[in-house]
This record gives sequence, C-alpha cells and structure tokens, in this order.
Amino acid sequence: MNRRVWLMTLKPGCEAEYKARHDLIWPELLDLMCKNGIRQLTIHRHGLLLIAVQDRDTPFVTTEPDPVQWRWWAAMEPLMQCHPDTRPIQIEVEDVFTFHADPMPKEP
Repeated sequence: MNRRVWLMTLKPGCEAEYKARHDLIWPELLDLMCKNGIRQLTIHRHGLLLIAVQDRDTPFVTTEPDPVQWRWWAAMEPLMQCHPDTRPIQIEVEDVFTFHADPMPKEP
C-alpha cells in the first residue's frame, strides 16, 4: 500500500460548504479514484487546515489530471487556496513515524 499525506487550506467562512460538497461528492469522481488505484482517501479538518490521507495500490505518479478532476477542482476553487489553474495548493507532508501493531498470537 502506498500512502500520501498533504495539507490544503480553506478560505475563511467556507468550512460548512466544503463539507456539504463532499457529502454530495460526484459518483464519477469516486469512480475515477477507484480506477486510479485509490483505496481510501480521508480528509480531516482543523480550523481552515485540511489534512488529506490517501492510500493507493500503486505508487503516486504525476500525470495530467482527468477532466473530471479538473471540473471538481474548479467547483472547489471558491472555497480553497488554489493555484491560478484551480488546482488546490497541496503541501506534501513527510512521514516520520509509523506504528503497526502485530496481530495477537493465537492461543495454542
């Protein structure tokens, strides 16, 4: 499993609308994520700070985004800090520690 974590920032006053849009996320965007090997994407919010965690089957490769992705970014651009082309500003976060508990041994 390959994990990416990044930070993004909401514009002030857009917290509720950002959540509402994700509550109604487009099925074609979910299909695209599945097609691209994304197993799980979780976005956490602390104030205006968004923390995204993505688990995927394959390593992340930078490619030209799909038209569905561009449409989603354009729809979200009024709510977030973005580049001029509507891509959200994403700051990659370094993984410095991971803990995985071993499964409990079976009783003999």
